[in-house]
Amino acid sequence: MLNKILCVDDDAITLMLCKKVIERVAFAHEVLTAKNGEEAIFYFNELAPLFKENQTMPYPKLTFLDLNMPIMNGWEFLDNYLQNGYHELFTEAQFIVLSSTIDPQDVEKTKSYPMVIDFLSKPITKEMLEILKQKF
Repeated sequence: MLNKILCVDDDAITLMLCKKVIERVAFAHEVLTAKNGEEAIFYFNELAPLFKENQTMPYPKLTFLDLNMPIMNGWEFLDNYLQNGYHELFTEAQFIVLSSTIDPQDVEKTKSYPMVIDFLSKPITKEMLEILKQKF
């Protein structure tokens, strides 16, 4: 079981579903949510100095990330995450793009981000998480 998972999506129902399904399959002790990429990057901005002081501090080892969001979309979040060097600080953090997009170019583009391990179609399901749970 993971200590923390972060779900980033602008849709409140999707966030609620993500949290409930993760809790139901006992995939994480804590499920954090953010309504857009800006909230998620703010979370990592706040966490980074604390983690530098105490490298045993838990952080989300897995983040489910939507692509199409207002304020800061998933692509902007991933670019910002890389530019801030968070992929080097939070070395075990992995991302799964969870999107309703069916554009094959989006699937290909995710492969250019070293911390993105998969691209899944919404909605998240218990079956998806059971498979993922075996990998963690």
